[in-house]
Amino acid sequence: MTSPHFVVIGECVADVVRTDGGPDAVHPGGSPANVAYGLARLGEPVTLLTQLAEDPYGRLIRAHLESAGVAVRSEQPADGTPRTPSAVVRLDGQGLAHYTFDIGWTLPVVDLPLTPGHLHIGSIAAVTEPGAAAVLALVERWRGRAAVSYDPNVRPALMGEHAGAVRRVERCVALSDLVKASDEDLAWLYPGRTPEEVARHWLGLGPATVAVTRGPAGAFALTADGRHAEAPARAVEVADTVGAGDAFTAALLHARHTGASLDAALARATAAATLTVTRPGATPPDAAELAASLGRSW
Repeated sequence: MTSPHFVVIGECVADVVRTDGGPDAVHPGGSPANVAYGLARLGEPVTLLTQLAEDPYGRLIRAHLESAGVAVRSEQPADGTPRTPSAVVRLDGQGLAHYTFDIGWTLPVVDLPLTPGHLHIGSIAAVTEPGAAAVLALVERWRGRAAVSYDPNVRPALMGEHAGAVRRVERCVALSDLVKASDEDLAWLYPGRTPEEVARHWLGLGPATVAVTRGPAGAFALTADGRHAEAPARAVEVADTVGAGDAFTAALLHARHTGASLDAALARATAAATLTVTRPGATPPDAAELAASLGRSW
């Protein structure tokens, strides 16, 4: 059997979206899970190494991922996972999401069930112990034999002491070939520094490419060999911003895997994020939707 090209390692989270005056809506989420789902929607074979309990949220998330073709491998600690992580997501008047988490990450030391061509890590799972140690051990084991990408997807309430959080993030950056972050991530990690300054700093730690999303201002990417690319955003009616950054990451990785130039990859990724914000929850486009969108004026 052919091994999937992409292996994503990280958390699944049930996003309980709460708006004033309306009923709660539960959406499958978690940044790494969203990236895996987005890659599968774009036709990439992908395995997600994660933790899911056998509870209603866990069954909902597993069914959602498998519906797109994601191979889900759930690894539990010796005492089991008591519940699937969740987050209450409150939306403001502009559809921007604000999170309150109920999450733990206890991935045990495991090996991968296949030979990856690309490893993607990110968010809570890459910096939250005790499971983060297992994530980084896998990256260090496969680095040099598989490409590595990373999205810090900063959640300040879960990052702990600031200086320690920066050290943990920079360790992940140094292990990666491609890093994607939002301008909000960078503002929390490095207050007072511009996104471009941080991107150059990160390139000095080892990655070949750093891409930064800037919401309605679009996105840019810098490379270690001096290239610069930008992609504008398109004004659309926003349903919510849940999963937009993850849709960007999935489309960027897919585009680079298929040989697209940096400029073309950034345009595809920005289009994917834009489509995602027009509908509730982390619902990235499939390949046909993305192609149709790119056929329109950007």
